[in-house]
Amino acid sequence: MPTPLRAALYLLTSVPLGALTLVALLLLAGAGSALAVLVIGVPLLLTLVLSGIPLAALERRRLRLIDPVPLADPHREPPAPGLASWLRTRLQERCTWRELAYALLFAFVLWPLEALAVGAVLLVCGGLIGTPVMMAVGGDGEARVLKLWLADSWPEAFAVLVAGVVLLPLLTWPLRFVARGRAVLTRALLSPPDSALDSRIAELDRSRMRLVDAFEAERRRIERDLHDGAQQRLVALSMTLGLARLEKPAEPLGGLLERAHEEASAALVEIRELIHGIHPRILTDRGLVAAVEDLADRSPIPVDVRLTVPDRLLEAVETAVYFAVSEALTNVAKHSGATRVTVTGEAAHGRLTVAVEDDGRGGAVTAPGTDTDTDVGGGTGLQGVADRLSVLGGALLLSSPPGGPTVFRLEVPCPPADSRT
Repeated sequence: MPTPLRAALYLLTSVPLGALTLVALLLLAGAGSALAVLVIGVPLLLTLVLSGIPLAALERRRLRLIDPVPLADPHREPPAPGLASWLRTRLQERCTWRELAYALLFAFVLWPLEALAVGAVLLVCGGLIGTPVMMAVGGDGEARVLKLWLADSWPEAFAVLVAGVVLLPLLTWPLRFVARGRAVLTRALLSPPDSALDSRIAELDRSRMRLVDAFEAERRRIERDLHDGAQQRLVALSMTLGLARLEKPAEPLGGLLERAHEEASAALVEIRELIHGIHPRILTDRGLVAAVEDLADRSPIPVDVRLTVPDRLLEAVETAVYFAVSEALTNVAKHSGATRVTVTGEAAHGRLTVAVEDDGRGGAVTAPGTDTDTDVGGGTGLQGVADRLSVLGGALLLSSPPGGPTVFRLEVPCPPADSRT
């Protein structure tokens, strides 16, 4: 509940603002209607339609006088720069018309009522407090108090003044309820409608997916540059060194060539592993199931794969799930002591669910301050997986009681690849 002073200030500032709004609306409507036949009245009428926008912005700021909770701006950003795009966006928004309705209500109904409430308090208290002044100005030794009775002595006049001072805080107290009701009405009329919030959420989801796609495109570019550039140069260098060794040069040059050839071969193996870690070619060419089967073939622990994905999914989804399974299999190989792993999963009802279960000793630890678990060694690998899935609207769950088994389970929305917007 606002203090009496803040409530009075809120209602007092409504009076001149409401009067100014009334004059502006009347001028815009009159001039726009009169000049509409000359075309120049059309911009005036358009300004009249949009006049609720600046008023609503000012009202949201003024509301902070009595309501500490900020009122969000419901307008969305125009899709393109320029006045035409801004006008088209604003005229298509329902909140623009709600704000115009608020401006009309404020100009013709609300501020006169607020002026009446504040004016009644000021009239009563001001009339009582000003009695000695009226008596001194009148010069006849008497003053009429609120047109109700006649004070004809100075003691009586000062008694009335004291009564006015005492009544002032008592009469301003009800203004708190008037201001509070006014604030509730303002919030109800100017709050973002559910559809605006839904559109903002949808736009955030779309922008998030665009960022994920851009990130994956950059990963693909790095992988392509390494594959077509640095790797090919290392292959050529290794072949050249191999040919030089066949010439059987004299020592110590032969030993140096042999060591250089071995280093080039090791660098080539490392860069191939790096390329595979950035974005495996099999995932792009054959999809998620084939890529997970390839992970199973390269795992030091036997892995059974029972993954059912009928169609290709969004590239971001396939990549996130692939690296999640890869991280889980890596953790199993490093920490679990398992002898067998099973990867199961299916896509149903628009969600892909994948579980990696091992028969190891369990006891994976939970990362402090998070809702997901990390690898047994206390690292942050699975936390990064959880973050990647969270960006896509997915979740990561880990069940690992002491003695096992450990079940690594992920769920992520999986719209088909052709549904990207």
